[in-house]
Amino acid sequence: MTGEPEFDRVKPAARLFVDTALSSGAAIELDRDRAHYLQHVLRLAPGATIELFNGRDGGWTATIESFAKRGATLETKAQRRSQVASPDLWLCFAPLKRARIDLVVEKATELGVARLLPIETRRTVTDRVNLDRLRAIAMEAAEQCERLDVPVIDAPVSLPTLLGSWDTSRTLHVAAESGEVRSIGEVLAPAPCAFLIGPEGGFDRGELDLLRSVPFVVAIGLGPRLLRAETAALTSLAVWQALRGDGSGPDLRPPFRD
Repeated sequence: MTGEPEFDRVKPAARLFVDTALSSGAAIELDRDRAHYLQHVLRLAPGATIELFNGRDGGWTATIESFAKRGATLETKAQRRSQVASPDLWLCFAPLKRARIDLVVEKATELGVARLLPIETRRTVTDRVNLDRLRAIAMEAAEQCERLDVPVIDAPVSLPTLLGSWDTSRTLHVAAESGEVRSIGEVLAPAPCAFLIGPEGGFDRGELDLLRSVPFVVAIGLGPRLLRAETAALTSLAVWQALRGDGSGPDLRPPFRD
């Protein structure tokens, strides 16, 4: 016997992000949609244990107390994991068509990105970004991949606006399709840093000239093949995580009890 409470030794049946403070014995109210997910999709009953997180207070076990027409009530039990910050890694990207932008947001969340910044370029293929949908995708991805926070997703801004407001202490790695570039593995900066991925048609000449004139920008190459925008984004993040990020340690298992 370890002396630990039973709920510490039980792996939760689900994870949910909640935008409320978490502490022992707190009553958490879920809306109808999230209650439906627990009761009718996962088929959980009152008494089931899940994990809650809010990006501030770590991961907490909670039991389902009851379901009702308007939602569900949960009670937090104990902190299961202490809060751990994601790497200070940003992804700036030109918005893509729906399926592809959804993929970028989901996988960037899984790869630990702290902030996602849609950037309007001259060749951007879509003029509307559904921030609510993208934030929901990021939240669901964080729930699935054991993150304890959800990345921030900013409203779109133009490329000149982005560069004009940039904190120069943050290196901006730009995936450039032409001109002089350096191997990504040779020039990766530690956090805080960011990647900038252009639109499906690539940056135009004027944008590349602007980027190369900025001292905090480093033009990188991603190999001999021409990659789709979403592939370039995820390749950049995966390489950074392997060489500089929290994926470079010897043990990738999340620190919690099963």
